[in-house]
Amino acid sequence: MVTGTPGVGKTAVSHSLASKLGAIHIDVAELVKEENLAVGRDDARQTLVADTKIVQKRVKELIQRADKDVVVDGHYAVDVVPSQMVNRVFVLRRSPDKLKATLEAYGFAGKKLWENLAAEILDVCLWEAVSACGAEQVCELDVSGRAVEDVVKAIGSILEGGGRCERGVVDWLGKLEREGRLSDFLRDF
Repeated sequence: MVTGTPGVGKTAVSHSLASKLGAIHIDVAELVKEENLAVGRDDARQTLVADTKIVQKRVKELIQRADKDVVVDGHYAVDVVPSQMVNRVFVLRRSPDKLKATLEAYGFAGKKLWENLAAEILDVCLWEAVSACGAEQVCELDVSGRAVEDVVKAIGSILEGGGRCERGVVDWLGKLEREGRLSDFLRDF
């Protein structure tokens, strides 16, 4: 599983990783759109609201039917993939400055932009992954300034047993606080 806040590169990394591993790639957000698994739309955040119980059932079916490994990506993937089906969770992290630029390029603005930046700074996806799957399954990777191929290589090394699976490698909150810039990113909270 590959997770992280929007804009960290989950889909690009997952697609490349699945290709490298000869695995099936499931993009949870695309699955929700393609199979109409939403219960509504959040207009304020300009996003679909997934029916996580139905999405979980569908993802479980796809994984069980697969004749090879599966790479699942999505910022709420930990909510829809049963933990007993998870080998590893890779939480991608991106520096708030780089993430802000990426999200703005995607058209994020206002509350949607600041909520996602706050989620990255406050380790929300990391905390959710550890809570859902256990710390021993979760690997945190700082992808700031790294090419997709480099991130995929690092993940491959961890999966093969040569790389270290670590947590606690990123501390955006502490970094921004030390730099006196925390209020620039958490100003609306």
